[in-house]
Amino acid sequence: MAKSGKSNPKPSNPRPQTQPSAGARPALAVDYLARPALETPSDPLLRRIFWGIAALGLVILVGLSWGSGINADDKFQVDYSQKLVKYYSTFGKDTSALKIPDGNMHLYGGFFEVVTGFANKALGFEPTDLAYHNLRHVSSAILGWAAILCAALLGALIAGWRAGIITLIIMLLSPRFVGDSLMNPKDIPFATGYMMALYNMAAVLERLPRPRRWNVIGLVAGLAIALAIRAGGLLPFAILFLFAGLHFWLKNGGFSAFSNGNVVKKYVLVVLGSALAAYALALLSWPFALQSPLKNPLTALSKFADLEVKIRVLYEGANIMSDKTPWHYPLKWILYTIPLAAIAGFAGSLILLPRLFKKYNPLWVSLALFTAIFPVFYVIYKNSVIHDGWRHLTFAYAPLCVAAGLFWNELAAIFSGKKYAQWAVYGALGLLLADSGAFIAANPKLPYVYFNPIVGGTQGAYGKFETDYWGISVRQGIEWMEKQGILKPDMPETVVIATNMYFSAKELTAKYGDKVKVKYLKWEKRCDDAWDYGLYPTRFLDGSAIRNGKWPPENAVHVVKAGGAPILAVLKDTGKNCSLGMAAAKIGDWPAAIERLKAELANVPDNELAWAALGQVYLNADSLELGKAAAEKALEITPDDSQANNIIGMYWLYKDNAAKAKEQFEYSIRKDSNNPAAWYYLAIIARSQGDNQTALNNLMSAIRTAPTFRQAYELSAQIYESVGDPERARQFRAAMGQ
Repeated sequence: MAKSGKSNPKPSNPRPQTQPSAGARPALAVDYLARPALETPSDPLLRRIFWGIAALGLVILVGLSWGSGINADDKFQVDYSQKLVKYYSTFGKDTSALKIPDGNMHLYGGFFEVVTGFANKALGFEPTDLAYHNLRHVSSAILGWAAILCAALLGALIAGWRAGIITLIIMLLSPRFVGDSLMNPKDIPFATGYMMALYNMAAVLERLPRPRRWNVIGLVAGLAIALAIRAGGLLPFAILFLFAGLHFWLKNGGFSAFSNGNVVKKYVLVVLGSALAAYALALLSWPFALQSPLKNPLTALSKFADLEVKIRVLYEGANIMSDKTPWHYPLKWILYTIPLAAIAGFAGSLILLPRLFKKYNPLWVSLALFTAIFPVFYVIYKNSVIHDGWRHLTFAYAPLCVAAGLFWNELAAIFSGKKYAQWAVYGALGLLLADSGAFIAANPKLPYVYFNPIVGGTQGAYGKFETDYWGISVRQGIEWMEKQGILKPDMPETVVIATNMYFSAKELTAKYGDKVKVKYLKWEKRCDDAWDYGLYPTRFLDGSAIRNGKWPPENAVHVVKAGGAPILAVLKDTGKNCSLGMAAAKIGDWPAAIERLKAELANVPDNELAWAALGQVYLNADSLELGKAAAEKALEITPDDSQANNIIGMYWLYKDNAAKAKEQFEYSIRKDSNNPAAWYYLAIIARSQGDNQTALNNLMSAIRTAPTFRQAYELSAQIYESVGDPERARQFRAAMGQ
């Protein structure tokens, strides 16, 4: 390993700046990066401690990965993996991996999916086998460990083994990074490639003109892995060129460096050669890029810059679309979910930056800070769409920990002559890591839902921020059902499970064959069909309902918790009254609907769907006051419920109070802009007031939100007919029939 900052104060590769005159000694190029050596008598011991902790970390990560649930995104990842295996097994004849509309997976590099896909095929594992997913999780854990190791090695290269050890410990006690390492096949492998490239580029450049072979291989591998995961892997290529140029300039005396052809050739050979080799390797596991090696990676990069997938996210207590998040979204997520030691250390590294620059190689200190800060700054500057916390920026966390490690190491060095003060530094570091370390120990299957004490822990963040956004806890829910004997091989009857995390539930219950039937039902649609048990994490739930203590509902027979906060509820439906009531309402059987819905509410009084449905039935049956009262009960449980808010608006319409109805529907839209019924009724109100243009604008909003909303098309056609535009009316009626 390189001894960074361990640069010899005398230039390691002296070159004449100008042609010397006869008898004169050659002038040496100025090495602006030279710093005193850092070796100390304790280095051999610290080195052994470093590798001992690293080895223990690998064992822990691999062990934890066996208990992880299935990532909801694996629906796309596993499908892509299977298509990639077919592509390479048929030598490109099976082209299904070249265009995958569902999830756009063809725009991602296939390194992780190719490796794990062929490994699973060789071992005979299928996606319906838990072993198939365990292999993927172990692979992810190993890559996560590799990212942690490379970050620690960069810290050691810059400031010695103690800095490396501190960086290693901070990362191993980072619940979010550790948790993602157990099951995240996109962000963790990318972070690994990124960090591997950063460490090895520093090690290679540090040792020029004679870099170690393994560091060159590591540089090529890191660059290749990053690009072979996602198109954003072009970033470490750019970083390589930037810092190689800076190193060439500063190490070799500025402009005078260009006069030395041998030095120029060496840099070009190592840097450009590594980049070209890495680029070629990356393309080998990416069929889409192979079709057009120069164009398609850039096409993929442009797509990801805007992140086409937009979903509803919970942020600061509000459910908003991911393309509407404020600029501070990634900053607050990072601030609230990383260990306090990482926050204090990173801030401290900025404060001690002049000292760090003076004592250690400033280029590598800058590398750690730049590669941690720039991605976050760029996402904010570009107003990029991100969701699921800051997982899209996971790769920037490792260099952040390097910077934090440098601070804590330097703080200990400042007090090196005062034993008790130095131990106080170590004690402070330990205290600031205690909370995150304890969380991992207490929640080994769900460490990624960690929130730090700044936001009050996971309990403090509950109802304000997403917790188990990947539905990992579904596995724990199913395991509980198995322990209770609800799910077992000799079940006498089929068990129907409803969930909004269909893929993981389906894969984990596949071993029961047709004895278990899994139905995909969103939380707000859970009464649309009958089921025996429901598995619902907090993902996509209304933040207001979570915060007011009405979740989990009273028919929850088991609750999975993490950090004291409910993460998943296992529900039991014994009477099927809610779904039967909904079914009766659809065919206009109001008495049967009322009877069934009231029976549901007798068993589950906090079922907001049943209250809202009952309110709608009462309105349809001309029992306006009962309808309004039922809707208000629904709003007590879920204040932002769209249907209940709409019912209140409809109540005022039936009461011929257009002003109050309009106020209510506008309120409903403020709570949820994707509310087609509210837009539709606002259009009706506007038309009744003679404002056809506003009515048409509202109807277009309804259609954009719900493209199959027939009544919105029909009303639009009627308005155009009334204003003498039959052609436009015809177009809307034609669209309605599609």
